[in-house]
Amino acid sequence: MSALGSPVDSSSHILRGRLHHLQILSPDPESLAEFYGRCLEMTVSAINGQWLCQGPQRGLIVAPGIAGGLGYAAYAVADLAALHGLRKRLIAANVAIEPFSNPLFEPGSIQFSDPDGHRFVFGLPRNLPNPAAPALPGRLQHVVLASADADRMLSFYRDVVGFRLSDRVIDDAGALRTCFLRTDHEHHSLAIFQADEIRLDHHCYEAANWNSIRDWGDHFASLRLPVQWGPGRHGPGNNLFVFVHDPDGNWIEISAEMELVSPDRPVGTWPHEERTLNSWGRGALRS
Repeated sequence: MSALGSPVDSSSHILRGRLHHLQILSPDPESLAEFYGRCLEMTVSAINGQWLCQGPQRGLIVAPGIAGGLGYAAYAVADLAALHGLRKRLIAANVAIEPFSNPLFEPGSIQFSDPDGHRFVFGLPRNLPNPAAPALPGRLQHVVLASADADRMLSFYRDVVGFRLSDRVIDDAGALRTCFLRTDHEHHSLAIFQADEIRLDHHCYEAANWNSIRDWGDHFASLRLPVQWGPGRHGPGNNLFVFVHDPDGNWIEISAEMELVSPDRPVGTWPHEERTLNSWGRGALRS
């Protein structure tokens, strides 16, 4: 099993896998990596001018760049058949495939860019020694992007890459505002918000249950890191949540009890309103 967790092969989804790690950019990568090591309870090490933050089932690579930038999102596929199927779909859609190499994935991983220019990587994770276990559970579970053309992004990830659509949020005019996409039985491992700009919106760590949300809140309080949003409950996904900010302004979500979805579940449709984002109170609308 990989130190960052193994992919789940639990359904007949076209694309079978799980979010494995992210590369995020920072003008001060060493300081940002130190923050994640302390606040997300990960070990930190320098690799090739970047910083690897690693814990059981969660990991980040922090690289030099603009604050709030996403270098890439890396997904561990269930097996070689899933990787080969993805390669065939990308080639058929004339999507350029680039080779990829880093210490966390086996050779043969593939990299490509989506219509907004975000880089995504899919491959098989290496078997690495487990880092010291943190006190709190928090598997890296999903990443969320803001886009100026959510419809185009949905078409790409659903029809080309092979994600499955779980839920969508529609405004009064019938326009798509948000879509939630999955790669296994969990409600989403990728979401896309319609916004005025292209950017990383947030990334999320899945805790065990409501008590773990409490424990993460207490941990953040001990570090004098204030909760920025929550606790609350999302409509799509039905998960509990709290959000904090890192020093570069990135949103970090701690989530629990994400909805589990069967392959034949119909796509859900939600109204574009605060209650959809937070059934308990205020919602952070992107528009």
